[in-house]
Amino acid sequence: MSLLDTKHKKKSFTLTTILLSAILVLLFYIGLTYLDPPIEKGIAINFGTTEFGSGNVQPKEKIKSEPLDKPITPPTEQEKVEEVKPQEVAAKEQASEKVITQESEESIVIKQQKEAKRKADAVAKAAKAESDKVEREKKEAQEKAQKEQDAKKRKLDELMGGLNKSDGSASGSEGNDNKAGDKGNPNGDPYATSYYGAPGSGNGGTSGYGLNGRSLVGNNSVQQDCNEEGRVVVKIVVDRSGKVISATPGVKGTTNTNPCLMKPAELTARSHTWKPDANAPSQQVGFVVINFKLRE
Repeated sequence: MSLLDTKHKKKSFTLTTILLSAILVLLFYIGLTYLDPPIEKGIAINFGTTEFGSGNVQPKEKIKSEPLDKPITPPTEQEKVEEVKPQEVAAKEQASEKVITQESEESIVIKQQKEAKRKADAVAKAAKAESDKVEREKKEAQEKAQKEQDAKKRKLDELMGGLNKSDGSASGSEGNDNKAGDKGNPNGDPYATSYYGAPGSGNGGTSGYGLNGRSLVGNNSVQQDCNEEGRVVVKIVVDRSGKVISATPGVKGTTNTNPCLMKPAELTARSHTWKPDANAPSQQVGFVVINFKLRE
């Protein structure tokens, strides 16, 4: 099979041959020229024979230089001292710096400890002052509450005529004379209407009552469920409308505190009604005396 069997292949071969020939001709005249010898590049230096020297005349031959193998002489005492001295000075300087550094660190630690102690003392002092203040306020509040309570007790005791106290220290008084004191017989009934005569025991049922300036409107009697006898005194609290709002049996003057008498006495006292009084205290204290006798 021929390589140039077509018209196009022949044309391509001819063009390729012409181009390659032209390129070869150009290379001979442009790209293949050079200098002989080529130009040197760099800096020329003088190697010489030693690492030291002086003068302006360059010798053409090797010169006689100082021998390199020079005998070593031992150092003198002075040189030894001079050689050792810088080391000693350096050691002394390091030691001095170390001492100064240690002193500085210790000083810093001491200052920090003093500052911490000062802050702790300040905090403790503030806490103590706050605690003292709270304690003082608490004590003042307790004293104030105690005074108010004592005043209320004293006022109630005066209203009750000092009947709740048995130690002789009552501040109340009652009677129809112009002199201070609690008039009557020590062995008598503190709720009786008479200040003279022998004491009596009563014969059952409600035997007396006391409510300053108020008269009794009505009452009922509750019998006991046990075979017990005796006198039970009930302290009552009455409002302005005359209703008993509180009853406490077994106060001073009671001769029998058996539980089977306490409840009937309380119910009997609560059944009492009193005359209304708009000028009376909102809670007026009085007494009801109930005598229980043996049941047949």
